[in-house]
Amino acid sequence: MAFRIRKSFKIAPGIRLNVSKSGLSTSIGGKGATVNLSKRGTKVTSSLPGTGLSSSKLFGGAKSDVTKAAPTPMWAHIVTWLIIAAVLWAIFR
Repeated sequence: MAFRIRKSFKIAPGIRLNVSKSGLSTSIGGKGATVNLSKRGTKVTSSLPGTGLSSSKLFGGAKSDVTKAAPTPMWAHIVTWLIIAAVLWAIFR
């Protein structure tokens, strides 16, 4: 039997820091749409709340090509999405 260990911390409205045995990730969004940034890539999830219907897409995941480019540092993804979240928050508050 497999066990998962994960803890999530709310940093700001709509922004969470997730800690698990596999590393750190950041989630931006809430019900209906969430963007998760981790070492595996950027995962976008959209759903229809209350229906159980959802769709996910992973961007920037592992490539099957032998020659890989250097991965973008995680802090660059976090900074980018924090800026986007701040702009969206300023627009829709």
